Amino acid sequence: MFCRSCGSELPEGTKFCTSCGVGPSEGNKFCSVCGAEVQPGAEVCVKCGVRLAEPEILIEKEGGGAMFCWNCGKELPEGAEFCSSCGASLLKGEVRLARSEAAEVSGVSEKSRLAVTLLAWFLGEFGVHRFYLGKIGTGIAMLFTLGGLGIWALIDFIFAVSGKMKDKEGMIIEKW
Repeated sequence: MFCRSCGSELPEGTKFCTSCGVGPSEGNKFCSVCGAEVQPGAEVCVKCGVRLAEPEILIEKEGGGAMFCWNCGKELPEGAEFCSSCGASLLKGEVRLARSEAAEVSGVSEKSRLAVTLLAWFLGEFGVHRFYLGKIGTGIAMLFTLGGLGIWALIDFIFAVSGKMKDKEGMIIEKW
């Protein structure tokens, strides 16, 4: 625990700072968790991710008293509201999206562009890349027509390489 006014390290439960005489939560120059200097009026410590106010925290302590980010798993100091590694919010009541939901909101698919490209190149005539994308109907059509005699397969390969291929939900396959 650190004094918010002068940045001195304080023992837990201290009622006032022995260096400056101010209550440990008074002041706005230092983070009370890591002791880093912060801008007056800052809401969050950029070094450890702790909000400099007192709202409810989403992540509760686990076993030995440590907190972990729900998104990346990094260990965080008690009271952190934002992960200093990935920037995820740890506040209750805030909308948290799983990675698949975040991809849905952004319009980018979780499917691998490399996988689609390789499948289209090596097995495009059989429509395997279409099955991978969840497009079962067109996958069967490619299977029966041998990829539109190779033309359809070649076009799909070009789309896959250029990042214009879409999955069943219409989301672009962008991530390699």
